[in-house]
Amino acid sequence: MAPGCPGGLATVERMVRLFYERALADEMLGPIFRAAIHDWEPHIAVVRDFWSGVLHGTERYQGNPFAPHTRLLFEPEAFDHWLSVFERAARDALSQQDADKAVHVARHMAESFKVGIFPFTDADGRPSRKP
Repeated sequence: MAPGCPGGLATVERMVRLFYERALADEMLGPIFRAAIHDWEPHIAVVRDFWSGVLHGTERYQGNPFAPHTRLLFEPEAFDHWLSVFERAARDALSQQDADKAVHVARHMAESFKVGIFPFTDADGRPSRKP
């Protein structure tokens, strides 16, 4: 366990599993995740490795978190659901310091992903994937 990483990888994995348990029960997120993820254990390991890097500076994650999200079928409103579920999971599973950091990063990621995935606005001014 790296210095300053209470609970280490097991705690991060508990947060990731709690997030997906709750996300799958969410009326908006559940169908999105069930359609996109078919092999859960490898996916959970990848997400755990991502968050262990964010929280504890591990170098376990070697991917690009944005790219896979561009293929998901969802509307901009899903980000609010994702953030709500993520924040509760982080606060329930992590130390306050780690939860604060995870939530801060998650909010930044959500805004960045939203702008990247929905770079246009439609005739009603809503974020859109297409001009």
